[in-house]
Amino acid sequence: MPEHKEDIRQVAEQLFLQHGLRGVTMDDISRKLAISKKTLYTHYKDKDDIVCSVTEKYLEREISRISNIHRQAINAIHELILESEYIREHMQNINPIIVTELQKYHRPAWNIYVGFRDKALRQVVEKTLYRGIHEGVFRADIDSKVLAILRVEECQMMISNEVFPRSSFYFHQVEKQLMAHFIKGILTP
Repeated sequence: MPEHKEDIRQVAEQLFLQHGLRGVTMDDISRKLAISKKTLYTHYKDKDDIVCSVTEKYLEREISRISNIHRQAINAIHELILESEYIREHMQNINPIIVTELQKYHRPAWNIYVGFRDKALRQVVEKTLYRGIHEGVFRADIDSKVLAILRVEECQMMISNEVFPRSSFYFHQVEKQLMAHFIKGILTP
């Protein structure tokens, strides 16, 4: 009978991915683990606490994956390609409903996600742009900070059902178009 905080977090994450954040209750988590709610509450004060823990752990794994991209890339263009592949895979695995629920109903966890997006993702893109400028493959006159923000916000738009409704757009096609536009704007002539 799993009663450790990490076991609870893992099961909660699985349930959230299957049913969405709003579709899972503390009862559901305790039932799946075959533990009492009292035991559950000894590890987490409430559902928001679990959602924050799941979000933090998920983003830790993502930071590790992003770090590997930089180490694997042979140059800045290769790095952009790997980042694009990562974005497609990452965004494909994110249920847009979970992102919406996070934003609407779990603000502390949303703030963790926004911190990741605004710090980790922007830094990665900015470093790639600096690398490309240094290697001479990206234009020297680009503003890396501005373009890093732009690229990260493009990614956020891709998962927005309001901007690119799933009924009208295929995610992979949207990402490819935005990436092609981005690359054409930064490459040296």
